[in-house]
Amino acid sequence: MWYQQTITLKPRARGFHLITREVVEALPELGRYRVGLLHLFIQHTSASLAVNENADPDVRGDLERHFNVMVPQDAPHYEHTLEGPDDMPAHIKSVLIGPSLSLPLHDGTLALGTWQGIYLCEHRDHGGARRIVATLQGE
Repeated sequence: MWYQQTITLKPRARGFHLITREVVEALPELGRYRVGLLHLFIQHTSASLAVNENADPDVRGDLERHFNVMVPQDAPHYEHTLEGPDDMPAHIKSVLIGPSLSLPLHDGTLALGTWQGIYLCEHRDHGGARRIVATLQGE
């Protein structure tokens, strides 16, 4: 059985945001799957998706600070600068983290680990609403 829909996430500030609940609430169809996969793909080049710590918000802050050191704004070697100082670093961060996740389903729920959650990694200062294509496959 296959199912697909686009989820539109509300705009968020730059940072790593836990969106597990928002994704699950947008997909009541999850409950129909005994076993399968949820594939999530973000339709943007300046944001990404990841799975990581779902309990301590310090992890999300530390990730944001680390990526800002690793990929700084206003680096003198950037040529793509027309869309603002946060745009090229956002593209680089998106490439490093990636646009998609494949998550296992078990008895109608996501089979995430105890301390795992889905992150929207927003790399622009003001990225706007983000669209995620959610594809369910299984039985």
